[in-house]
Amino acid sequence: MNYSNLADLVLLIHFVIVLFVVGGLLLILLGNLLRWPWVNRWWFRAMHLLAISVVVLESWLGIECPLTTLENWLRLHAGQGVYQGSFIQHWVHGVMFYQAPGWVFALAYTLFGLAVVTAWWRWPPQRICS
Repeated sequence: MNYSNLADLVLLIHFVIVLFVVGGLLLILLGNLLRWPWVNRWWFRAMHLLAISVVVLESWLGIECPLTTLENWLRLHAGQGVYQGSFIQHWVHGVMFYQAPGWVFALAYTLFGLAVVTAWWRWPPQRICS
């Protein structure tokens, strides 16, 4: 596998994580309204809270996501410009990355994180007892 393909793989992993964070909250809200018990499983909720916590912390500290850093490094080593390249990269980046000041993202991530914490409080995760 070459650097370009590895960069595409990192981009897709990054996109799946974004889908998990955003879609996870939607599933938690919808699942509780429809009484789906699996949306309150401890492991699912803990992983979801951890994922958004990392995003919020990175934004507060002004740290670029390590997946973005890795993807850019791989693209440079593949001889590509950063955020230029394959079809997959072009379209996924169009969905995931927007141009705005850093504080806008920090605020959006923080508000989303607060929504996750609110869902955690409103519908606490459940441990499965044998």
